[in-house]
Amino acid sequence: MSLLLHIDTSLSVASVCLSNGKDSIALSVNEHQQGHAAWLHQAIDEMIKKSGHTIKNLEAISVSIGPGSYTGLRVGLSSAKGLCYSMSIPLIAITTTELMASAVTNEAEDLICPVIDARRMEVYSAVYDKILNEIKTPHSLIVEETSFAEFLDTHKILFCGDGCKKLQTILRHENVTYSNTVANATHLAQLAFNRFEKKVFADLAYTEPLYVKEFYSSPQKN
Repeated sequence: MSLLLHIDTSLSVASVCLSNGKDSIALSVNEHQQGHAAWLHQAIDEMIKKSGHTIKNLEAISVSIGPGSYTGLRVGLSSAKGLCYSMSIPLIAITTTELMASAVTNEAEDLICPVIDARRMEVYSAVYDKILNEIKTPHSLIVEETSFAEFLDTHKILFCGDGCKKLQTILRHENVTYSNTVANATHLAQLAFNRFEKKVFADLAYTEPLYVKEFYSSPQKN
């Protein structure tokens, strides 16, 4: 048995999952984005106890590293790193866009494009094929009628994620379809186990959130 913990706090709905290898055995979800930090460690502790295991049984931890909510990314990655350091187990880092794409591979005919809602008409996006090869790396863009034209002329694209609401008002093309599937930490299990078997681990010291855009914190008031 390979007991793995999976953490996703990058999106508006956070989740943690426990898996035996690639098979999910427990899931906990938090729908209140502002409360991810307070919820996370208690959720992990309760989930592991209810499963009959202890945290010392964990062999690795996977975490979504972005793009997504700046605060959520820091919360998830710092928690995953802290647990990995304390138990001397490996960290597995997975982009949020790959996580989202993995949740809809069985729905896609050709390409998959996860879109994450950002401010105003901006989204974070990436493009994958059906077997999750990265065609276009995670990036930010302003949604326009010509967005994704480079792909849509020759490919069908399945869009997924909360950014679809913005696309649906502007992007009309015969090769566009939308998925309502919502990714969560259970979708990290398969991705993470593949990396675990191949020993593809992240550097605990240097792995950082994938913000895509530079992160700015608000100046503190005196």
